[in-house]
Amino acid sequence: MSSVAEKLQKKSQRASATKQVRLKLVYIDFWSAVKLSFLVAVSLGIVLVVASMLIWVVLNTTGVFGKIDSLLTDILNQPFSVAQTFSLPQVAVFSLIVAILNTVVGTALGAITAVLYNFTVRITGGLLVGFTNN
Repeated sequence: MSSVAEKLQKKSQRASATKQVRLKLVYIDFWSAVKLSFLVAVSLGIVLVVASMLIWVVLNTTGVFGKIDSLLTDILNQPFSVAQTFSLPQVAVFSLIVAILNTVVGTALGAITAVLYNFTVRITGGLLVGFTNN
């Protein structure tokens, strides 16, 4: 009578056969591509808005704007303030507008890519992808 540990040891010593599967991608659902590209574009838009605001705050607190102000004052011979010209609300609104435009363009590009792929599959036969179960 063999124990459970011996049975498991015998099973683990056996060479496991790797099964390979080859699949062909012949269709991309239009609405799935639109939804996925929209969600990716919205996520990137959120990252853009947060990153631009954080960069502005870091530049303001480290005194980079003050150094740029003194440099531009020397060059222009008149007082100039980068922090007042490009304030945090202005940077936030501008990055929000860019994020919205990127969302619209990214969603449209995702939809166009799905349609173009579905048309080219008729000519090429699709994309052959191989999978294995290691």
